Amino acid sequence: MGMDSNDMSDIPQRLTDRKRAAIVNAAVEEFIAAGYDATSMDRIAARAGVSKRTVYNHFESKEALFAAILHRLWDASETGDAAVYDADEPLRAQLLALLTRKLRLMNDEAFLSLARVAIAAGIHSPERARDMVARIGEREEDVTVWIRKAAADGRLAVKDPVFAGQQLHGIVKGFAFWPQVTMGQPPLTKNEQKKVAEAAADMFLARYERAASKRS
Repeated sequence: MGMDSNDMSDIPQRLTDRKRAAIVNAAVEEFIAAGYDATSMDRIAARAGVSKRTVYNHFESKEALFAAILHRLWDASETGDAAVYDADEPLRAQLLALLTRKLRLMNDEAFLSLARVAIAAGIHSPERARDMVARIGEREEDVTVWIRKAAADGRLAVKDPVFAGQQLHGIVKGFAFWPQVTMGQPPLTKNEQKKVAEAAADMFLARYERAASKRS
């Protein structure tokens, strides 16, 4: 059976997507193994089995590639796993589902390893750290998107969704990120993750949920 024209037109895009995925996977391995400064686009290209030109066709610089990796890891909307605001569902249940996904990510050793690489790179070069933060912030994070939609629906009394999102992250990361990244503490158990998620959700909603929006 032959391919139709649509199948044929999809082939270049599929090849491009596979090459991009290979580059990202190779970069993750290189950054973890060698650190930020010692990793080069040449090494990434060699590990990915593509030319350096191909790497630059996808990512303009090593900084852009590293920022893209961090953003993809942190933002579930990159992988289609983002929480989608539902006007008919209780906020607490939605928020718990969102935080559970975040906590699961923060238990991932690859994510924690890359976070250590990013922190070390930022300490050695504050300018680089600012660039990374700016690049990651170019696309609104999924927690902020959820808060913004709930506020627009009149269910959260939030004037600044970005600030509120940072507050929520601060609560969670104080237990499930910074101790593990900076102090070598073990990842949280499932029960500990549940406890942190519930406490964070309850504190957040106690501050921001409108009384009229509370639903059983």
